[in-house]
Amino acid sequence: MAGTAKARAMLTVPELCDELGITRSTFYDWRQKRRAPRCIKLPNGGLRVRRVDLEIWLNECEEAA
Repeated sequence: MAGTAKARAMLTVPELCDELGITRSTFYDWRQKRRAPRCIKLPNGGLRVRRVDLEIWLNECEEAA
C-alpha cells in the first residue's frame, strides 16, 4: 500500500504529459526554458514530478493567465 501512495505522489514524464495533454517534446521544451514544473532527477537520469509541485505550478499558471 505504501508503494501505491508513493506512485501517486510522484509522476513520471509520460504520466505528467498525459495528465496535461501535452507531448513529451513540449514538456522538454518547457523544461529547457525553465517553464516546466519542478522536477526531481533520479540517479538513472529519469525525471519525476511531485504531485504537490505540479499543483503549485498549475496555481502559478492560473494566476499569470
